[in-house]
Amino acid sequence: MTRIGFCEGPTLEALASDLAAGRTTSRQLVEEALARIADSTGEGGRSFTRVYAEAARAVAEAQDRLRAVGIVASPLAGIPISIKDLFDVAGEPTTAGSIALRDAPPAAADAPVVARLRAAGAVIIGKTNMTEFAYSGVGINPHYGTPGNPFDRARVPGGSSSGAAVSVADGCAAAAIGSDTGGSVRIPAALCGLVGFKPTQARVPREGTVPLSTTLDSIGPLARSVADCALVDAVLAGEPPVVPEAMAPAVLRLAVPQTHMLDGLEPQVADAFARACSALSAAGARIAELPLRELGELPSLNREGGFAAVEAYRWHAPLLARRRSDYDPRVGDRILRGRAVTAAHYLEIQERRAQLIAAVARAMRGFDAMVLPTVPITAPPIAAFGEDSEYARLNLLLLRNTTVINQLDGCAVTIPIERRGEAPVGLMLAGLGGSDKAILAMARGVEGALRGMRARG
Repeated sequence: MTRIGFCEGPTLEALASDLAAGRTTSRQLVEEALARIADSTGEGGRSFTRVYAEAARAVAEAQDRLRAVGIVASPLAGIPISIKDLFDVAGEPTTAGSIALRDAPPAAADAPVVARLRAAGAVIIGKTNMTEFAYSGVGINPHYGTPGNPFDRARVPGGSSSGAAVSVADGCAAAAIGSDTGGSVRIPAALCGLVGFKPTQARVPREGTVPLSTTLDSIGPLARSVADCALVDAVLAGEPPVVPEAMAPAVLRLAVPQTHMLDGLEPQVADAFARACSALSAAGARIAELPLRELGELPSLNREGGFAAVEAYRWHAPLLARRRSDYDPRVGDRILRGRAVTAAHYLEIQERRAQLIAAVARAMRGFDAMVLPTVPITAPPIAAFGEDSEYARLNLLLLRNTTVINQLDGCAVTIPIERRGEAPVGLMLAGLGGSDKAILAMARGVEGALRGMRARG
């Protein structure tokens, strides 16, 4: 059933303000989040693989006591945050959405991103469900269940950070931490009506994380606003928690890539994207078509599974030898493609990737960012993925636009652009590697310029 205003809720800024003014407490926020997770009519049981109820209460009470004596570690202090099931938490196995790792040795230490959240005073509310081993953009998990899309529970949430998106959209967490190898932050954010940010890979440390592709993996936040994502990203990157000032659309030069990024758009996506571009043009942004024919290289670059298949197989080979029957067959089969990749082909795709990054950088001279639909379709029904062939087709379609930015080692934000009552659609603002803060500043301006357009139902 469609729920109007399904994804509305307080931003991190609003929650921090309420805490500072004494209008709420961290303990109250945690109890509200835990109640939503436990609600049998909701998706908490499928969105989380582990809930830290007692630990969260203890941390919340500690943060309230600290605040009472004037100690506030950061704007995240006392606020519930969820983390994806592939980040290490000291003392427990890291299962990555799989049953094959349930008896793995416990992690010796928190992953750096988890440690940084704790140091910032955030309350880690639980670990969120995901596509097994992060290897799909769909979000279906046969082991722990598939959390229903908050717009329509019969639809997929997107993946692989499926539970992350639903946890925020359903109010079980104020923000979530996911991973993004080919769109795994941006796809579920776009399909669930949220903002999601994929940073340049080197910006956030990946130690203590179950890898998919060491070449393409990155770690980023999902939240309700660009400012929220910028704040969490700063904490994850080990920087002062400062949000960049919004950049006015009137100063932006935006390129719309033409090669295959606009092909076969679902009518609602095409309409929403056209409205957004018109609104940005009216706000003074200069928008131009850019052929970017170089992107036509990507299908052949990935024809044998690309970096993900060969690098995933390198990590999974010993586990597959012992526990193949515990894998989701669709995930196991994709990983096994990497077994046949030759060293010569692996070196070839590394070289071709470097050439692609350089070519796109040349083509982007004179532009501040690319703008394009995050995902070419709205969230399909879960039932549409029953057949393997259709699963494969739809998965590739969901990943098509987002994975380009990982191949370019770029950074990108997805912003909701659907109108009230419509299925979620995301607009992606993307830049070259290292332009993270500029992209976030641009995205803040774009978000503001599109706010009025979205409010019209």
